[in-house]
Amino acid sequence: MTAGQGITAIQSTGAFTISTMNKCEFNQDDLRKLANMPMPFGKYKGLPLIDLPEPYVVWFYNQGLPKNEIGRLLAQLYEIKVNGLEDLFGPLRKK
Repeated sequence: MTAGQGITAIQSTGAFTISTMNKCEFNQDDLRKLANMPMPFGKYKGLPLIDLPEPYVVWFYNQGLPKNEIGRLLAQLYEIKVNGLEDLFGPLRKK
């Protein structure tokens, strides 16, 4: 990351922003969905979104994401994957 980029945490709202070329804001509900929601279709159907392979997420992002909730979540997942933040999701997973 270059100067001025990084993660800004906002404790009171439960949101944080990843400052990259694409500004992306997350909230707690979306983070829980990313950790636990299964991919609803395709080759990785049933796999939790956070566990999708990075090359697949990058490919999907470059192809164009759907204009719905899953597309919005996949756009956030793209930012998480390319910034190497997926290891932060352990505590959010349902047991």
